Amino acid sequence: MPAAPILHLALPEGMKIAGPIERGYDRVLTAPALEFIAELHRRFEPRRHELMQARVARQAAWDSGALPDFLPETKKIREVDWTIAAIPDDLTDRRVEITGPTTRKMIVNALNSGAKAFMADCEDSLSPTWANVVEGQINLADYWRGEIDFTEEDTGKSYAVGPNPAVLIVRPRGWHLVERHVTVDKQPVAGALFDFGLYFFHNANAALAKGSGPYFYLPKMESHLEARLWNEVFLFAEEHLQLRAGTIKATVLIETLPAVFEMHEILYELRDHIVGLNCGRWDYIFSYIKTLRTKADRILPDRGQVVMSRAFLKAYAELLIQTCHRRGAFAMGGMSAFIPNRRDPDVNEKALAAVREDKLREVTYGHDGTWVAHPDLVPVALAVFDEHMPQKNQLSRLREDVAIGQADLLQPHDGTRTEEGLRVNTRVGIQYIEAWLRGNGAVPLYNLMEDAATAEISRTQNWQWLHHGAKLEDGRKVTPELIEEIISDEMLRLHEKLGADFDNGRFQEAIVLFRDLVMSGELNAFLTLPAYKLIE
Repeated sequence: MPAAPILHLALPEGMKIAGPIERGYDRVLTAPALEFIAELHRRFEPRRHELMQARVARQAAWDSGALPDFLPETKKIREVDWTIAAIPDDLTDRRVEITGPTTRKMIVNALNSGAKAFMADCEDSLSPTWANVVEGQINLADYWRGEIDFTEEDTGKSYAVGPNPAVLIVRPRGWHLVERHVTVDKQPVAGALFDFGLYFFHNANAALAKGSGPYFYLPKMESHLEARLWNEVFLFAEEHLQLRAGTIKATVLIETLPAVFEMHEILYELRDHIVGLNCGRWDYIFSYIKTLRTKADRILPDRGQVVMSRAFLKAYAELLIQTCHRRGAFAMGGMSAFIPNRRDPDVNEKALAAVREDKLREVTYGHDGTWVAHPDLVPVALAVFDEHMPQKNQLSRLREDVAIGQADLLQPHDGTRTEEGLRVNTRVGIQYIEAWLRGNGAVPLYNLMEDAATAEISRTQNWQWLHHGAKLEDGRKVTPELIEEIISDEMLRLHEKLGADFDNGRFQEAIVLFRDLVMSGELNAFLTLPAYKLIE
């Protein structure tokens, strides 16, 4: 049974909270913290709204025939020499970072994993139920209070943070998402401001007192103007807590196609607060499909053939490294989503070999660090980076050999489109959505740890093939009838495999949502927007 709710929570004037206030929620939903959230909303929501409208306008131009390109009006920023501000000592070696949601067990295990940093995720690997959002903030605050230790009731296993934990970095939600449980002046608060505001307000000083700081990963930006808004938020937040300007440090995920053309500008806008950029590869593939959705000459092959060593992904990675190192910023590599399988040695060794190959490519390109999704992969990635990057980072590798232009960043991968590609997208996409609706945003599927980006690729690629009537390798055209046949067939197989778990889950809702997104005449910007209406 849930704990008895607290009936009286002091709220700022104009704020309402629709989510239940369970016992303990008042530890983070304090009156001063909520006043800070309300002020963030009133100051920055109008500009956030304008920037979301600007996204729509730019997409309309690309849909009408234009292509993303470098901005002529910011050419000087790209050409003139300048560097970002100094990087804190505890962020100078980031060779392996682990990521995962803000659940209590994940936080402790990730901090103890041996990784240099842990990105505690309020975004793609966290289903934003009200309970997940608030309890995640409690867990993060408990870490800085030294109160994160716990014992599992069902197993009796104890969890405690060890003596040399990873550096904690928090990823708030992207600018496009709202926290519908909290309104100010009858408007929902931006998820980004809610996540950032609560974490910063409660933990910035505690982190600084322990020799670290308020560190963030910023997702899903599409322009330097969106980075400018974050910078304004940071400056206001620092002033609010009477911290030195530049105390907040951020790493920006370059996981949208528009953003790759504005990397210098993003670094410049955040130059006093930024420490690096990251290759958010999975969302980047999704963004490539979404941004170029009307271009029949940009259709991708099976997603297993869309690899980092070729075409637009290789160009993106190398340009990011060159851009970052020219400005004194870190160039972080992407996620290895493989999950070790201790029960199947052959599967396990193939996964570890794939991780080694991926990390070797990254370190030889010049990346300063990389991501993994599972603690067992930390030593594997560390071994590769330790061998090929004995120093703390590779900022001195300027990659002046790289010459990347618009055409390189838009070049699609060659390859084949197959029925199995459609099937993989369908079964992975629907299973992920079903788990997300149940409150789980980090889902192990077929030896991979999947988050929302995988489902986004799955449904947009199926939409792309259907919308353009793409031909499969065997000559068949992708049609609504084929899509329906595959959904029915894959779900029948899954039902046979899962039995009661299928019936008792939320598969019917997930199937309807996936089908609607794929069959729609217009490509929905984010599946999490309609899906958010289906969770509590």
